[in-house]
Amino acid sequence: MYRNARTIRVLNQGFVQLAILAVAGVLFPGEATAQIGPLHLVAEPAAVEVLVGQSVPLSVQVLDASGQPVNVAVRIAAPRGALRVRDGRVQGLEAGTYEVVATTAPGPDASVSVDPLSISVTVAWPAITRLDLHSSSNRIFVGTMVTHSADAYHEDNSRRPGAVIAWSSSDDNVASVDRWGTMTAHAEGSVTLTAAFEAGSATRSYSVETFPADRLTIDGGAETARTGDVLHFEATGTAGGQAIEELPVTWAYTFVPDDSIRAPGASAIVEDGAFVAEVPGRYTVLAMSGPLVARSTVLVHGREAVQDIELQGRGAVTDSHTSDLWVFEGVDGRDYAVTGTWAANGWAFFWDVTDPTNISKVDSIQVDARTVNDVKVSPDGRYAALSREGASNRRNGVVILDMADPANPVIASTFDSNGVTGGVHNMFATNDYLFALAAGDKYVIIDVRDPYDPKFVSEYNHPDSRIHDVWVHDGIAYSSEWQTGVVVVDVGNGRWGGSIQNPVFVTAVPYPVGATHAAFPYAQESTGKFYLFLGDEISGGRGAAWAGQGADNQRYDPASGEGGVQGRMSGYLHIIDFTDPENPRDIARYEVPEAGAHNLWVEEDVLYQAYYKGGLRVVDVSGELMGDLMAQGREIAIYKPQDPGGFLPNQVSVWGGQPHKGYVFFSDMNSGLWAAKVMPKGRPVS
Repeated sequence: MYRNARTIRVLNQGFVQLAILAVAGVLFPGEATAQIGPLHLVAEPAAVEVLVGQSVPLSVQVLDASGQPVNVAVRIAAPRGALRVRDGRVQGLEAGTYEVVATTAPGPDASVSVDPLSISVTVAWPAITRLDLHSSSNRIFVGTMVTHSADAYHEDNSRRPGAVIAWSSSDDNVASVDRWGTMTAHAEGSVTLTAAFEAGSATRSYSVETFPADRLTIDGGAETARTGDVLHFEATGTAGGQAIEELPVTWAYTFVPDDSIRAPGASAIVEDGAFVAEVPGRYTVLAMSGPLVARSTVLVHGREAVQDIELQGRGAVTDSHTSDLWVFEGVDGRDYAVTGTWAANGWAFFWDVTDPTNISKVDSIQVDARTVNDVKVSPDGRYAALSREGASNRRNGVVILDMADPANPVIASTFDSNGVTGGVHNMFATNDYLFALAAGDKYVIIDVRDPYDPKFVSEYNHPDSRIHDVWVHDGIAYSSEWQTGVVVVDVGNGRWGGSIQNPVFVTAVPYPVGATHAAFPYAQESTGKFYLFLGDEISGGRGAAWAGQGADNQRYDPASGEGGVQGRMSGYLHIIDFTDPENPRDIARYEVPEAGAHNLWVEEDVLYQAYYKGGLRVVDVSGELMGDLMAQGREIAIYKPQDPGGFLPNQVSVWGGQPHKGYVFFSDMNSGLWAAKVMPKGRPVS
């Protein structure tokens, strides 16, 4: 006799991802184990072959000695980052050959023993169908250099990461090319450049001309600048006073540090005339073409961005983990915050933060959930939403609150259809619509104009992709989808024909780390740039020298006082120039060593980045962005909320931050809600 059992989900642990593939029932003690005989695991297929980004079925069964299936829970361990095993399918994430291991789930009857089964999985790249070739100039002259790059694409238009291009020239006497795609012209004549990778190739032909210029000048830039300021230089070649069009120019710089202890090195970036210095000193920017060289010198000072940050008040939560927060002005004109809880029986707390020095809890609501991971409030303060994960009836969904009295929120309704029965990890709220994630697979758009009667509107599910978060700006949804990167969808902007009823895919922006966890779109008024701030989330510190520092994530035991070691996280912030959606460019980064990025907010050219054990980081993101923001000294302030009475004592784990009316509010997993203020710079003393 066998009893039905729930599907079992196992959290990520170490370097493997565990998932139950097939659970029809579980054997209980005293239920005729002797009649079954020896059990063994069988996989169909016995070995798996799959292409990157695609998935194939995999079925694992427990059979008895007669070959009959037995209802015993089975789970699969797969290398995280390389494979994803879910719902009876294996998805390839990274090319290579791997093993997944099938075992039976531990049951109360230890006498039932089944040997593990190793299943070979080969992940291959799809075939390359085209190469796109790019060059720094359309013309080449004797003595000049033109750089090239090439992108390799599969049939589905996905780009092959890390493609190593083979470069060749049809005539090395006319122009030769190095292994990086830089072509140098030696003599007049015709020459063809070829880029090749696997079965794909692309060519570009040039007619090499005599070098025409007799003078090279450099304009633009500035005499002085700060670290992090992007300066634009322009080089012009002339012959007899007439400008030469498309003259290839090579850019470089020399560096004299302002501190004798600093050794000259990779202290700046210069790319196509755009220059940014990351440490102070005297820089000479060089423009070179053929035999000509032009120079411009700039003195770079430190950015001096640091300001004091002072604690204002807090709403302590020390008996459980705190998750996300949302701060808002209520319909009564007062200011409030909502915080969720993580693995704490479904509690959400409501705070009056009108006076940040005197934060008070005004209400709490418990919903049927293990975790309230996300909390959101509409911009007009009319309704709020609580996400649910781990509901007892397995119908998670979202709980929608009537916020007519912000100090006494009322549960208006629950929405748990159209796929949001699976865990809802994150949401985004507009005045009329709520975007809710559904089991990490898609987001569902819900009409909440009447909070008591929410209605399904539409949904977007990117193929072969898992989703973590979504943010909506100007009618465009930016969803963070791990290896896929950020997926951009028109949900009402209209430029790409999308509407709230008919979401239309625009583009996807992947990047090499492949751990896109959160995205924040930001329109910068001073430059007219549109940036995407994309954060990683990587657990375990893989690849770092400190990754092997003993056990982590030990649950704190209040009775014994043991445990409570903070987990290790890594990952950083990628800044994408998305001003031209057809040509997104990865242009800058912000990374804190030995910490991991989490949620973020950008307002008035200031980044508020929750960095887990790195605390709350306040960063200057004014002006055009390029290079390493940490190295440039753009950090304004850091606050690490240590609390000896916290859920994990003195352990910092900042989840998210949000600026509001001159203050910054942030939640810490171990200690609750905090409020701080970045103080204005004091006047210098004469």
